[in-house]
Amino acid sequence: MDPTELGHSNAAYGLFVFYLANGILIMMLLRRRKESTPAFRFMVHAADIVWPAFISVFAEGPRSPFFLFFVFVLTAAAYRWGMWETLSTAAAEVVLLWGESFVLLHKWAERGGILPWHVLSGLQVNISEFEPNRLFMLSVYLLVMGLLLGYLAEQQKHLRAEKAAVTRMLAKIRVEAGLTGTLQQMCAEIARMYAASRLLIASQEIHSHRSFLGELRNAASAGAEFVWLDSRPQDTKTYLEDFPGEVCYAKAEGSRWSATALDGDGNPVAAPSTTSLELLHQQQPFTSVITVSFLFGSEWRGRVFVFDPSWRGETQEELRFLLDVLHQVGPAVYNVYLLHRLRRRASAAERARFARELHDGAVQSLIAVEMQVDVLRRQAETSPAIVGGELKRIQGLLREEVLKLRELMQQMKSIDVDSRRLLNLVIDSVERFQRETGVSARFITDIEKLEMPDRICRELLRIVQEGLVNVRKHSQARHVLVRLTANADHWSLTLEDDGKGFPFSGRYTPEQLDSLGKGPTIIKERVRLIGGALTVESNPGQGTRLEVKVAKDGELPHEF
Repeated sequence: MDPTELGHSNAAYGLFVFYLANGILIMMLLRRRKESTPAFRFMVHAADIVWPAFISVFAEGPRSPFFLFFVFVLTAAAYRWGMWETLSTAAAEVVLLWGESFVLLHKWAERGGILPWHVLSGLQVNISEFEPNRLFMLSVYLLVMGLLLGYLAEQQKHLRAEKAAVTRMLAKIRVEAGLTGTLQQMCAEIARMYAASRLLIASQEIHSHRSFLGELRNAASAGAEFVWLDSRPQDTKTYLEDFPGEVCYAKAEGSRWSATALDGDGNPVAAPSTTSLELLHQQQPFTSVITVSFLFGSEWRGRVFVFDPSWRGETQEELRFLLDVLHQVGPAVYNVYLLHRLRRRASAAERARFARELHDGAVQSLIAVEMQVDVLRRQAETSPAIVGGELKRIQGLLREEVLKLRELMQQMKSIDVDSRRLLNLVIDSVERFQRETGVSARFITDIEKLEMPDRICRELLRIVQEGLVNVRKHSQARHVLVRLTANADHWSLTLEDDGKGFPFSGRYTPEQLDSLGKGPTIIKERVRLIGGALTVESNPGQGTRLEVKVAKDGELPHEF
């Protein structure tokens, strides 16, 4: 902008400098305080409305460069607030301009109205720039600009609110809350958004055709509770069949129904039949309802019902938003369901494995011991000399089964281990192994303060326990050494014994052991889980050395 267009008055230049000083002062205050109060924002905004109008009186009128600052004020109102505040700002600007025009033209008429540049109280003012025809067009321009900026501000606020709502819902999806707890959080959030009286979820497993009903009760109160209801075969037709569109809003108008339905892409669709709404109304009394359908893979389909909702926006926009929310939040909820189902299956498989272990191990051994005790009882009457030896052998069998049961119980325990507890837990495992087996065992480490991720701590402890079990079962060793060391790049865990070793000689990696079909299978799997490197060195008759290396940065050098 050309500074010579400020006009012929020194007052214009003075006001311009004062306006710049005011802007710099506000910027300094904001940098110092970091936050502003509503009163401060309102005061600054009111001053921003007055300044351009005031300066334009002495600087080429509405055609001056300062007229651009009216648009700045409208943009500030749109950024701070919304539609009505921006329109109010535009109206205030128009009122100021027309007020100036009335005052100046009135004074000009009083003084004869001879010159376009008029001396008013010693200041030069361009009277022709404040004529009604020109101001009328400028007023229309400001109002239209205020309407457009206000509309954009409202849309932006709406998008931010939608994004915040989806973010809040996603943040409340937690696996530890379980499926019921997660659904309660989601339904309560939707109920608050739409001030709904109740929410209902109807779902069906596609393959088995089993139906499930869940309801959020007391949705309007803080004590809202999600409960599962008894489902009947006919509920499938009532809650899942023949509803118009993917999302629908229906309202009872006497004996008739008015319905707005959208497809999966948010486009309006016709609602040819209201039979499904009438069936739903017989089961669940309501005045209005929103229904949203969902489909999770090829396993589950269902529908969410929001009863007696209310909102301020346009109906189709709200329905599109609710459909979008379900598309974004639904898969996360489905993942919670899948994870819990996977955990249940894993728990069932683990219980079956323990049952097999008990049946094939302890139970069979106890049955064998019972039979041997029965035989020994009969032999004691005729051959008492052999009783002592047989009792010693039976005692050894019972001791072996006690150790197996303890190991099985140890595997069933959920270990809470981190870098602070790992060293003490390894020491306890080694000492317990020595007490129970009589095998000399030691743990050595040069680490004073261990910093290791929890998942690596858990796996290394399990590797130590599994290695000691293998020593007891297979090695016939007399001495065992467990060592944990660390350097700048990696941690190293070694287990050494002086037993009979594996039926192979040399140093092997897991891949080489897999090709031979040999080696400690469980330990190999645990090492792979943490991305470590395993080597097994065996000398038949002289013992075994097992070494695990885990990189601190997640990647081991190739020489490992």
